[in-house]
Amino acid sequence: MSKIYESLNPPQQEAVSCTEGPLLILAGAGSGKTRVLTHRIAYLIEEKGVDPWNILAITFTNKAADEMRERVDRLVGNGCESIWVSTFHSACVRILRRHIDFLGYDNHFVIYDTDDQKSVVKDIVKRFDLDTRVYKEKALMARISQAKDRLLTADDLAKDARDSFEETAARVYREYQSVLVRNNALDFDDLIFRTVELFEKHPQVLDYYQERFKYILVDEYQDTNLAQFRLIGLLAEKYQNLCVVGDDDQSIYRFRGADIRNILQFENVFPDAVVIRLEQNYRSTAQILEAANFVIANNEGRKEKRLWTANEPGEKIRFRQFLNGFEEAEYIVGEIEKARREGEFRYKDCAVLYRTNAQSRLFEEKLLYAGIPYKIVGGINFYARKEIKDLLAYLKTVDNARDDLSVRRILNVPRRGIGDTTQARIQAYAEDMGYSFYEALRVAEEIPSMGRSLKKIEGFVNLIQTLKSKAELFSVRELLEEVIKATGYVEELQAEGTEEAESRIENIDELVSKSQAYMEAAEARGETPTLSAFLEEIALVADIDTVDNTQDYVLLMTLHSAKGLEFPWVFMAGMEEDLFPNVSYQRGGDEEELEEERRLCYVGITRAMKRLTMTSARQRMLRGDIQMHSVSRFVHEIPRDLVDLGYTVEDKNPKLSSVLPSQSPYAKMREAFRAKPYQKTASAPSPRNFGDSGKKDELDYTVGDTVRHAKFGVGKVTEIVKGGRDYEVTVEFDRAGRRKMFAGFAKLQKI
Repeated sequence: MSKIYESLNPPQQEAVSCTEGPLLILAGAGSGKTRVLTHRIAYLIEEKGVDPWNILAITFTNKAADEMRERVDRLVGNGCESIWVSTFHSACVRILRRHIDFLGYDNHFVIYDTDDQKSVVKDIVKRFDLDTRVYKEKALMARISQAKDRLLTADDLAKDARDSFEETAARVYREYQSVLVRNNALDFDDLIFRTVELFEKHPQVLDYYQERFKYILVDEYQDTNLAQFRLIGLLAEKYQNLCVVGDDDQSIYRFRGADIRNILQFENVFPDAVVIRLEQNYRSTAQILEAANFVIANNEGRKEKRLWTANEPGEKIRFRQFLNGFEEAEYIVGEIEKARREGEFRYKDCAVLYRTNAQSRLFEEKLLYAGIPYKIVGGINFYARKEIKDLLAYLKTVDNARDDLSVRRILNVPRRGIGDTTQARIQAYAEDMGYSFYEALRVAEEIPSMGRSLKKIEGFVNLIQTLKSKAELFSVRELLEEVIKATGYVEELQAEGTEEAESRIENIDELVSKSQAYMEAAEARGETPTLSAFLEEIALVADIDTVDNTQDYVLLMTLHSAKGLEFPWVFMAGMEEDLFPNVSYQRGGDEEELEEERRLCYVGITRAMKRLTMTSARQRMLRGDIQMHSVSRFVHEIPRDLVDLGYTVEDKNPKLSSVLPSQSPYAKMREAFRAKPYQKTASAPSPRNFGDSGKKDELDYTVGDTVRHAKFGVGKVTEIVKGGRDYEVTVEFDRAGRRKMFAGFAKLQKI
C-alpha cells in the first residue's frame, strides 16, 4: 500500500482496501469519513487499476461534493475529472438531460423550486375551489413530496387514500403532475423519481449506467429515502460493488422521508456485506465526546458503537439556565463578544444552534444591537428574492418557453398593462388548442377580444424571440446583462431612489457576479458553460452551500442545518422539554420520534470541537403566550461530572442540582423568581411587561404594503394575524429577512 495510506488508522485502511462487493462503513461523527472516501477512490485507481470513468461518488450537498472532488484531485491528479462526484439530484439531472426524452419530456426541462411548486399548487387549489382552511398548500405539497419519495403515483395515492383529505390530495397531485409535464418541468422529488422510472422502464439505459458505474460510493447513507435507496440498488445490481458510508446515530431527516432502516438493515438487503466501524473521533475533545456517547446510548434503535478520541480532555460542557429567552440571548451574544475581544475565538468560530427557526429572532436582535456580524442559514434564500426570481424567469423563458410559470411571471415585468382578463383569455385559448402559454402569446392575433393588448403582447414576444436569438451567440453573463438592459429593470429601480431599490440593485449585481463565477468554474472543469447548466446549478443550491468560510460572522441555524459542519464553539440554545425534544405525545408523538430528536441532539453536541455551551429558559414566549419549561431530558442524560453548571437556576434533578454561586449577577433575580413561581393568572406577566405598547385597534397598513422598521429597514408585509392581545405581523425585510412581530412592538410605518 502506498505511503499516502499510512496516515490512516487501521479501520480506515481496512475500509479503503476492501473494494469488492457490498461494504457498510459505520462512520461516527468526526471519524474522518470524507478522508476514507477520497482515499478509497484513490486506492481504486492507483492500486486496483480501476478506470476513473467507472466510479460514482454520491453525497447530499454541493458543499460536500466539492470538498470530496478537491481532495480526490489532490490525491489522484490526472484523470480524476472522469469520476462522477455529485449529489443525488445533480447526478440524476445529468442522466435525465441525456435520456428524459424516453419518458416524453424535452431534454431542456426546467427545475421548479419550492416557490414555483407553491404557485402551481395554489393555482390548482383555486381552480378546484377547495377550502384553504382544510386544504393548505404546504400540507398538499408535503403529501405530494412524501408520495414521490415512496415512488407512488397519483393513482397509487388515490388507491391508498384513507380519508377525504388524501383523496383530494391525490386529485391535486394528478393535476400538479399534468401542469409540470405541460411546462416541461420537474420538481426536486421528480429528479430521482423520474430517474428510477427511466431505469425501470428502459433497461437498456440502466444497463449503460451499470456498465459505466462499476464502483459506487454513497455518503450519508442514513439520510436516504426509499426512492434514493431504489436508485442506488438499481445501479449496483449488476456488479454489487457498493460502498455506503453513514451513521445511524445521525439520521435526522425522517420528516423529509429519510428511512433509517436503509442503514440498519443493510446487511439484510446485502447478505454478503462487510461492516467496518470507524469509532475514533478527530474533531471533539474527550469530554464533549463522552457527553454525546451518554446521550445517544439512551436510544434503542441503533447499531452499537462508542466513539473515542486521543484528543485532550478539554473543558466541561457548560450549562446555563435563564429566566427567559431575552436573558438567554443576551448571555450568548455577550459570551461571543467577550471571547472575540479577548482573542480567544473569532466570530466565525461560533455557531448558535436551535430547534426551531422562530428562536432566531432574539439572537438576531441582540447581535444587531451589539454590532456583531452574523448569517442565518435557512433564512430567505438569495434566489427567492423578487428581483432575482424575475430575471431568472426571463432566462428560463429563453431556455424553455414551455414553462408557463416563468412566462406568466414576467409578462408584466416591467409593467406592460396586460390585465388579468386578457391573461385569462390567453390561458383559456392555450388550453383549448393544447398550446403552452407562450405559444398562445405568439399567435395572440388569433385570440378574440385582444384589443389594445395585442400590441403589448407582440412587444413581449419580440423581446423574448430577440433574446432567444442572442442566447446562441452570447455567454451566460452577456445574456443576463442583455436581459437587464432590454427590460430596463435596473433603470426602474434607480428611478425609485430608495434604500430598498438600492439593495435590490446590489442583489442583481451579485447575480451577474454569480454568472461570471459559474462560467469560470465550468471552464476550469473543462466544460462548456451553457444557460441550461447555469439555471440547473442555481436550482440545486442548498442553504448550506451559501456559507462562506472566509467571512468572519457568527452563524445562526437550526440543528438540522448544522449537519456536516463543525465549529470550535457551539451554543445549543433552548434545551427545554416540549421545545427540544420537540415531541408532544398529546399530538401523536411516538418513541421513534423521540429517538430522532435524541439523534438530533447528538448531532448538535458533536458539531463542537473545543467548547460546548447548552442553555435553557425557565419561561419562553411562544405564539404570544408565556409558557413555563423544564430542562430538557437530554441535558439530564449527561453525567453531572461532565457538566459545568455555573450560575444555573436550581433544578430538582440530582444530576444538576447546585447552589448558585454568590458572584452570579443574576442570583438575586433568580431567588426572587424562585420565591414567586410563575403562574398563569390575571396578574401574570404579559407581553406588555416586556415592552409591548399595547394592541393597535386598526393598522394603517395591510398585506402587500411596503413598510419601514426602525432597526430592520424596509420590507414587505406578507401576513397579518389578529391575536388576542395584538396583531402578529410578518414582514419580509430586504436586509434582515423574514420577521414576525407584534404590531405594538414593531411600530411599522407604511411607505
